[in-house]
Amino acid sequence: MTKPRRSAAWYGKLDKDGFIHRSWMKNQGFPDHAFDGRPIIGICNTWSELTPCNSGLRVLAEAVKRGVWEAGGFPVEFPVTSLGETQMKPTAMLFRNLLAMDVEECIRAYGIDGVVLLGGCDKTTPGQVMGAASVDIPSIVVSSGPMLNGKWRGKDIGSGTDVWKFSEAVRAGDMTLQDFMAAESGMSRSAGVCMTMGTASTMASLVEAMGLSLPTNAALPAVDARRTALAHHTGRRIVEMVEEDLKPSDILTRESFENAILTNAAVGGSTNAVVHLLAIAGRVGVDLTLADIELGRDIPLLVNCMPSGKYLMEDFAYAGGVPAVLAQIRAHLRPAQTVLGGDISAYSDGAEIFNDDVIRPLSNPVKPAAGLRVLRGNLAPDGAIVKPSAATDALLEHEGLAYVFETIEQLKAEIDREDLPVTPDTVLVLKGCGPKGYPGMPEVGNMPIPAKLVKQGVRDMVRVSDARMSGTAFGTVVLHVAPEAQAGGPLALVKTGDRIRVSASRGELTLLVDDAELATRRASWQPDPAHYTRGYAKLYVDHVLQADKGADLDFLVGKDTRPVTRESH
Repeated sequence: MTKPRRSAAWYGKLDKDGFIHRSWMKNQGFPDHAFDGRPIIGICNTWSELTPCNSGLRVLAEAVKRGVWEAGGFPVEFPVTSLGETQMKPTAMLFRNLLAMDVEECIRAYGIDGVVLLGGCDKTTPGQVMGAASVDIPSIVVSSGPMLNGKWRGKDIGSGTDVWKFSEAVRAGDMTLQDFMAAESGMSRSAGVCMTMGTASTMASLVEAMGLSLPTNAALPAVDARRTALAHHTGRRIVEMVEEDLKPSDILTRESFENAILTNAAVGGSTNAVVHLLAIAGRVGVDLTLADIELGRDIPLLVNCMPSGKYLMEDFAYAGGVPAVLAQIRAHLRPAQTVLGGDISAYSDGAEIFNDDVIRPLSNPVKPAAGLRVLRGNLAPDGAIVKPSAATDALLEHEGLAYVFETIEQLKAEIDREDLPVTPDTVLVLKGCGPKGYPGMPEVGNMPIPAKLVKQGVRDMVRVSDARMSGTAFGTVVLHVAPEAQAGGPLALVKTGDRIRVSASRGELTLLVDDAELATRRASWQPDPAHYTRGYAKLYVDHVLQADKGADLDFLVGKDTRPVTRESH
């Protein structure tokens, strides 16, 4: 027997409630036959002018609608919270869980049978997937796609990555402020997400590798007509998925998460993928832990894109995109179902590399064994993360004296001091930037190199914090230290002059201070006063989990697929 449509509980009833649901929808000009039992497809749109990455999603929404109508469905578009990574203060990550709540409750409350998730900017993709996974109706992703390559003075420049480089060059006196400002307009030349392998393109790549989108979704430029065509095909496919009852829980298995981890290593993906994968896994009940991130440890870096390489996402798309990468690591991938109904292996069938300097073959990787490393020790009992592919090899095994910034404000006030007592061997430590401390765990972990050292030509140092860093950033940066300082983690006890040892090869992050001294420090430690005492931010601080658990809210872990039975009238 065919499973009853979910939407029938809204639009299929011949009573007062059905009358209300249908009649008010008809004021938009929808005819009677739109409610004849065909699948109703929600288009969950994070378009916003304050989220420039997603500013092209209105065009893609119309393409999805065409595909839905063509396949015999009824498309209905609805907005949700939009998180502009480059525009929001104190950090868009503070609101990822708010978006996830918004998506979950909208899907639950409205009479839709399946949903197309239109996102792209860093936190919109994971937030939407988290929300949809918690309701578990047929769902598929269409990403906004990367911007065209940045251009300045006849060369390609990349979002974020070149911002950090240019900014340091200005501080060193190697670039004029006038030139720095002139590069601004050439950096972002079209709608779309960062055209480096930042968090947005990383998450689009991982969504594709997990089988939550159609093949080639990750890399096609935002303004490429093929992305619009892909959105059309996605509209057709979601109608078929409703008929097949193919849900996120069928696709988001442990195997699909392992494929995401392997792919993240191969593409040189963002460290932010860690907290997002952990949070999504928590929603679908997959027992994914920080230790599992090491599954990608021995996968070589194949994609030569900034910040780990030299090319950009537009080049990656033309070189073959994610399907070409999946073809190279095919022997490592786990069997896992996709939105196409078959195994992920189908995504790489017939895939070719069209530029083997952009996508390297396994025989000639950009770097060997370049997957993310998990570090543990008395400074990070619950773990921390480092990205070797974006680090200086010599600094991945390092011991040095700490210089501690207790707050982000102290860092900004002191980092350009000419008398700052630091050397290239110093380990910079930043506290108070974890989920609770900032709040929201901002992308400030890639602290600026002290000005006096920049002028000496230093461009990398070991940096340790409970913060995140932009997926477009680079450097030997130890991130996501858990527990964070504000939660009383050992990071809170570090003082300037303490010795810290980092070993990526051994997975160690050690504070070389004896236990008795640390116990004395802990006895006098107090958390900083809360930055927010009302609204969503207070709810967040009171309930957010630590980075090693994905920084979701504790009461949102898991899912609720119960039908809504109570009416509003």
